[in-house]
Amino acid sequence: MPAGGPFALFRFLGLVIFGALIGIMAALCAVGFVAAVLWLNDILLISPRSRMMFAHPGILVATTIAVPAVGGVIVGLLHRQIPEHRPHTPADVIAAVQTRHGRLPARAGTLSALSGLISLGAGASVGQYGPLVHMGATLGSLGARLLRLGRSDDNITIACGVAAAIATAFNAPLAGIVFAHEVVLRHYALRAFAPVAAAAIVGHVIATGVLERGALFHVSGTTVPQPWEFAAFVVIGGLGALVAGAYMHAILGVGRLAGRLPLHPVMRPAVAGALLGLTALWVPDILGMGQETLRFATIAGAFGSIELVVVLSLKLAATALCLGMGFGGGVFSPALVIGTLFGALCGTIVGELSGAPPDTFVFYAVCGMVAVTAPVIGAPLTSLLIVFELTGSYVLTTAALASVTLASPISAQLFGRSLFDIQLSVRGLDLSAGRGRAVLREAPVRLYLTQNCVTLPPDIDITAAVTSLSHAGHGEAHLVDSRNRYHGSVSLADLEAAREDGHGQHPVSECAITNRPILGPDTSVWEAMAQMQDFTGEAIAVIDDATDDTFLGVVYEASIARAYLQHSDELRREEHGTG
Repeated sequence: MPAGGPFALFRFLGLVIFGALIGIMAALCAVGFVAAVLWLNDILLISPRSRMMFAHPGILVATTIAVPAVGGVIVGLLHRQIPEHRPHTPADVIAAVQTRHGRLPARAGTLSALSGLISLGAGASVGQYGPLVHMGATLGSLGARLLRLGRSDDNITIACGVAAAIATAFNAPLAGIVFAHEVVLRHYALRAFAPVAAAAIVGHVIATGVLERGALFHVSGTTVPQPWEFAAFVVIGGLGALVAGAYMHAILGVGRLAGRLPLHPVMRPAVAGALLGLTALWVPDILGMGQETLRFATIAGAFGSIELVVVLSLKLAATALCLGMGFGGGVFSPALVIGTLFGALCGTIVGELSGAPPDTFVFYAVCGMVAVTAPVIGAPLTSLLIVFELTGSYVLTTAALASVTLASPISAQLFGRSLFDIQLSVRGLDLSAGRGRAVLREAPVRLYLTQNCVTLPPDIDITAAVTSLSHAGHGEAHLVDSRNRYHGSVSLADLEAAREDGHGQHPVSECAITNRPILGPDTSVWEAMAQMQDFTGEAIAVIDDATDDTFLGVVYEASIARAYLQHSDELRREEHGTG
């Protein structure tokens, strides 16, 4: 009989059905979120259509500045209600899954979604897909919590919410499935695939059939590029990696600068909104998500070379300003716009130099789009699938593949796997060496702390210490005074040698090893493993530095080894679907 039996099969089918239910909720919330943003853009005179139809220039100027500024104030006040005083993003989703915490707080998730909604509605240059991803993940985590599912199942339901949100927003179920595996789970376990696929399919059906959500953009009637143009697409990929790096570091740099400004955190988004509005009086293309700008950038001749440089530069600066100063929102949508503008600029330059007809202009725009977007989100396969599902063009997807071939590796080497990973690294969670190390870094040694050891007062004589250790059956003792403070450790071999040298009546503290490593209760298992590489002895003392070197107990080398094997086995069973 196959391993698991009927019960395991029914449990798996239940998880698939639950994944579909998560997909329904995430898809409906995603559609409602996008509809609310578009409605706010229209009534607040942010969308290009509403701005063109408005007949009072003076009021339009005032609202262009006031709406983002007031929106920034509201967003700043919302963030004060979140424990971290910042909106939660896909980086928090990745951290929850990769460290196997598997829990996303519903209140912070709700406030973060509301922050993203207000930011986008007020015209901030931020993206909608980050809030949608986090919202879907929060719904998945909430559902798993209500059903009291384990950590492994919780991670899968989080991925289901993410996949449904992407599938709904892009009308791209394959991209939703791959994004959930590529960016969030970072493995392709068969046990996770079916629930995630069910959620993505449901999201796609709701977006296309029930609520008639349109695609982000549509490209049709493309021709086949010349063979030499594929070399240009590869070059665009290499240059696009540099644009992606500039984009990511601009966001991080403004964030660091914002922390040093003499401004109350609540007012930072408001100042960014006012500056954005003032700039938008000159170049309104930088307002909001920029979907219209993205669509026009795929059309040959819609922008001139100088216009492309100006809009590209200002869009990058505006997004860095808004996100760095505290607006809620994502990085994906602006990256799409910036990448498309960059690709359109490359296509315009190539066309001017080669005299080639503009038939393949869209190829350059799309290649630029994936060359910038893939490194930013750390998902080259997802980026390619979005292109394929939105355009239905295999040739266009192949051209995009040529760009991604260089873009993602160059960016990963120069900057990091993605902006999310860079943000987590700044917070102390390094995922560059894989999930196993991240889990061990999050596991504190206090979980393996024991007081099953020999402790001796520092002033006991060596002969008595040898007797105590011999009776206890241990090879070392830890010196702890009457106030429970740690004074080093001694080995039985050192004590025996001192006694044979005629120092049996001397205090044992004379033999103490005071330079051996010690651990704190919050030291991670990974750090403890590093300490034990050059360690000789039975156990390492655990000291509470916050209370003047109070001795808490010891951690045995065997316990650390068992912890490593336990976590490795849990990850193996989770990723290979055997647990």
